[in-house]
Formats: sequence, C-alpha cells, structure tokens
Amino acid sequence: MDSVTLLVFALVYLGMVLGGLPGLAIDRTGVAVLGAIALVATGRVSLERAWNAIDASTVTLLLGLMVVSAQFRLGGFYSAVTRRLASASMSPPRLLLAVILVAAGLSALLANDIVCLAMAPLLVEGCLRRGMNPAPFLLALACAANVGSAATLIGNPQNMLIGQALDVSFAGYLADGLAPAAVGCLAVWGIIARRYRAGWQAPAARACVAARELNRWQTAKGAAVLIGLLIVFLAGGMARDVAALAAAGLLLTSRKLHTREMLALVDWPLLLLFAGLFIVNDALQATGLVASSLDRLAGAGVDVRRPAALFVVTTVLSNVVSNVPAVMLLLPAAEHPQSAAILALSSTLAGNLLLVGSIANIIVVDQARQLNVHIGWREHARVGVPVTLATLAIAAGWLMVRSP
Repeated sequence: MDSVTLLVFALVYLGMVLGGLPGLAIDRTGVAVLGAIALVATGRVSLERAWNAIDASTVTLLLGLMVVSAQFRLGGFYSAVTRRLASASMSPPRLLLAVILVAAGLSALLANDIVCLAMAPLLVEGCLRRGMNPAPFLLALACAANVGSAATLIGNPQNMLIGQALDVSFAGYLADGLAPAAVGCLAVWGIIARRYRAGWQAPAARACVAARELNRWQTAKGAAVLIGLLIVFLAGGMARDVAALAAAGLLLTSRKLHTREMLALVDWPLLLLFAGLFIVNDALQATGLVASSLDRLAGAGVDVRRPAALFVVTTVLSNVVSNVPAVMLLLPAAEHPQSAAILALSSTLAGNLLLVGSIANIIVVDQARQLNVHIGWREHARVGVPVTLATLAIAAGWLMVRSP
C-alpha cells in the first residue's frame, strides 16, 4: 500500500472537513491543489496522468454555465427580479412563497451559488425598507436554492459532475429530480412560514445596496442563449460540455460587456478544487483501496452499491466533507440504475442540514452579515434540520416509486 498517497488523501479530506488546515491560511481549494501538487512532486502521479485524471468534460461544462450565469448578473437580471419581488404588494407568507419559487426556479437553470450571491443583499434591502424581518426570507432563499438546484443536472456543481461522469441524460434525470424538488419547495415554505408565523415584522431600516440597472438587451441575449442551451440538452444531440462552451463563446463575443468582466465572475477556485480532487481521488483509486473498502463495507452489511445504503451514506458524508468531495468519493459505488439520482438528490438536499453544509448557505449568511443582519447556526438549524429531513423523505419516497 502506498503510504504517501494515503497520507496525502487523508490530509486533503481532513481539509475538506475543516474547510482548511489548522495553522495555514488555506481553504478547501488550496488543500486540494496542494494535495495534487504533492502527488506529482513525489512521483506518485505523473504529470501526464494528472492531466488525464481531470475530467475535462465536467470542468468545461462548469466553466460554460458560469459564463452564462455571469451574463445575467452583468445584465442586471438578478437585481431587477429581486427588487421587484421585494417591493411586491404581498402578505409575508405569500412573499415567502414567491421568494422560494423564484430562487428555486433560477437555481435549477443557473448556478445556485450565483443566485444566492446576487439576490441576498437586495432581499435584505427590500425587507428592511418594508419593516419586515429579513431572516425568514434569507433562509428561504438558501434552502430553496439548494432544493431547486436538485431538479436538474445543471443546478449545482455536484449534479454536473454526476451527469458527466455517469453519462446521464438531461431529460432522464429531470424525471427523477423535478418532482421531489417541486414538492420540496412547498415543504420549505410550510416549515419556514410556521416557524416565523409570529415573527414577520422588524423595525423599518435602510440598507443601501449597489446593483446594476436592468439591461434588457443583455438579459434577452442571455435568455436566448440559455433557452437554446436547454433545447440542446433536452434533445441530446450534442455533448453538454461542448454546447455549454459554445454558449459561453457566443456570450463572450460582445461589443458591450468586456471579456474581463465576464471572466471575473467565473468561480476559478471551484474549478481548481475540482481539478485537485480529481487528481487526488484518481491516485487513491490506483492503490486499489477504494475497491477493497467497498467490498469490506459490503461484508459488514453496509453495501453502498445498494440504493438505500448509498442514499444514507451520501447524506452523511456530504455533511462531513461537503457534497462535491463526497460525490467524487462515492462515484465508484454508483452501479445501480438509480445511483445518479440518489447521489444528486441526497448530496444536494443534505446541504440544508447545517449552516456550513453548502456554499449557498454560507453566501447568504455572509451577505446578510455585511448589512448587519445576523443569522446564527442555531437559527439556521431550526429551519435547516426539518427542511432537510422533509425533503430527503420526499426524495426517498419518489425514488422508491420510480424504482425499476
């Protein structure tokens, strides 16, 4: 057994658990990249093998869709939608439902993290202006972004990885993901509305948030490209990564939006995180430890190749090491016909359990904190725990109904 490879793997996944390494100014991306560098530098992985280990298809799909999302952000679309939503003449419960549906719908088609980043500060601004407590609406935004992103193979990074790695059809997964995501949104609304039924109001206050004005042409351009991309995905006549890259190329060919602005909104650290983890996981699989560990677990009665065990283990592991590393680690066990749907739904819905369970949660809380609205882990847990349990139960029931 290669002790160096095992040590590097252990340190990298410890970094995934802790969000970095103690004593070092390094985050999860840095840990993954340093792990990959260590394997190459010690000769455990050749440079050629390292390049081949990176799933270019997944990274390309991510990059292309990030550019599409950047088009909507620079076109002022997110700002316009959020401000119109926050100023709508609705009762708090109805506004809560509207926030959930909008956030979930956008997250299913555009990266959920970007949706939260763009919507959270403007939602705070609108709520404070109307004398409403921003907390339930912010929690609804985070939970709905996670639940909504589970509906499609392009809603979040782990779903993109699963779709590309397991060669899942876009329409095929939609049949698995759309229904539990839709019902899950209703569960999110019911749980938060009940939790805050006596806590909608707050002293009126002002929060000044800079936002781009709506550019109808740029938004229409982005919408046309996105619709075309969805048609290609549903038809299945062209590889998703190639189609996404072509869409990004069309949007980057602009007379108004500078390339530097567009590419500045690409989440480069996330792409590097993927690259580093691909190399580290490939090195681990080459040792044979993954296959032998799966066999030992099966012998102990926990066969993650079976649907129920895979669902539970993915849920737990996603809250330990985060969903993307968990999915990468469990992909070798994805042998059942429902494995793709199980991995995608359980890893995504598990993200609502804890405040640190998903990047979307962290983004919403951090954006709110900058405007002096504080949501602690206890307040999040009072919503996140029941939301997670309810949505996982809905997903498990739906998968049982659809089981072959």
